[in-house]
Amino acid sequence: MAETIPTTMTAIEITAPGGPLVLKPGERGVPAPKAGELLIKVRAAGVNRPDVLQRQGFYPPPAGASDIPGLEIAGDVVAVGEGVTRFRVGERVTALVAGGGYAQYCVVHETNALPIPAGYGFIEAAAIPETYFTVWHNVFERGGLQSGETFLVHGGSSGIGTTAIQLAKAFGATVITTAGSDEKCEACQKLGADRAINYRNEDFVEAIKEMTGGKGVNLTLDMVGGDYTERNYEAAALDGRIVQIAFLNGTKVTTDISKLMVKRLTHTGSTLRNRPVEFKAEIARELELKVWPLLIERRVAPVIDMIYPLHEAWRAHERIEDGHHIGKIVLDVS
Repeated sequence: MAETIPTTMTAIEITAPGGPLVLKPGERGVPAPKAGELLIKVRAAGVNRPDVLQRQGFYPPPAGASDIPGLEIAGDVVAVGEGVTRFRVGERVTALVAGGGYAQYCVVHETNALPIPAGYGFIEAAAIPETYFTVWHNVFERGGLQSGETFLVHGGSSGIGTTAIQLAKAFGATVITTAGSDEKCEACQKLGADRAINYRNEDFVEAIKEMTGGKGVNLTLDMVGGDYTERNYEAAALDGRIVQIAFLNGTKVTTDISKLMVKRLTHTGSTLRNRPVEFKAEIARELELKVWPLLIERRVAPVIDMIYPLHEAWRAHERIEDGHHIGKIVLDVS
């Protein structure tokens, strides 16, 4: 029997740009699925740093996307738009969305949704899309990581970091990571990192040179920016690649670009949220083919740090901003 869909729902609104307490529950209309879209009854929603940037007023949603924060969800399909062929009402899905995740209902194009892996509940499933889509595209597609290469990921205890460590290791890379405490370094090593460097008391460039016999790393995934840029160039191997996905230390960089020339480096970057549905659909297909089997076998899995109820989204943002989390923070919407 089809579920009765209400006309209104609870959603977390950004009442004004500012700190976590600007996040407040409000009443919104339940969105209707357009052609090709699913209406999901959200059971859980992932919390990510781009949500923090949006709350602060620095990362507005793309044109046409919901102003409600939240980029990844898991839940039940309760209605489908015209032309939907892949999913039916009643099926459990996880999905990457351009906005609207912090709510009881959310719409997504069916090609940006995936079946929840066997054995996973809604909380774990909601912690998959944003990080797995991001890591797959930037590490394996854009970064071209190959088995046998050495891979460096900064912020190894973050949602992105914990995902990147596991996937890179699963596909045969040697993995080096940086983190801000001995506890975080230990957690990274338990996930498969061959070397975890506490950047507060060790120079990651020197540690990498020592570990690699002076050769350096083939690929770096960086979300720090700022003064890390020049150090990434120092730590890179000949023909090394650096992929930029964020800039926690700032966007302004002063560096000696001769290193880029002499080492024949490639420094690229990307964002995901504003890419078209068709682009994300391609990533979804690759994930289902190459990563979903690993998730089902638990060779890789999301690391859950904390779970908060939807109406306490502000606490989730406080947690992500204090920097003490290891893995993903999730909102329980059920």
